[in-house]
Amino acid sequence: MKKYNITVNGVSYEVEVEEIGGQAVSAPRAAAPAPAPKAAPAAAPKAAAPKAAPAPAAAPAGGESVSAPMPGTILDIKVAVGDSVNAGDVLIILEAMKMENEIMAPASGKVVSVNTTKGASVNSGDVLVVIG
Repeated sequence: MKKYNITVNGVSYEVEVEEIGGQAVSAPRAAAPAPAPKAAPAAAPKAAAPKAAPAPAAAPAGGESVSAPMPGTILDIKVAVGDSVNAGDVLIILEAMKMENEIMAPASGKVVSVNTTKGASVNSGDVLVVIG
């Protein structure tokens, strides 16, 4: 754990940063507690719960997943399931911070699954394509 003093808009904050697997995670020292969720009245009818998004496919044994390196929007998908790709081939065009980023195949193989759609918003670490 490393401690830092950070000043934002003239207000000084003390933060602790812990490195976990190459990613830095920080937490403010004096964070306000999150408000407790309000309980629904007992007599209120229950509304249908929204369906959760399907879980992205995990890479099969020996397969390699290609994840989004940053949050953004999918502009174009250059491959389909069953396509053969070589290392370095462009799989997806990801727009982030008004720039188009080419997401390339890290290895050669066949596309096992495409876990996103054109126009979708993705977060950093979301699995986009699985190559087997």
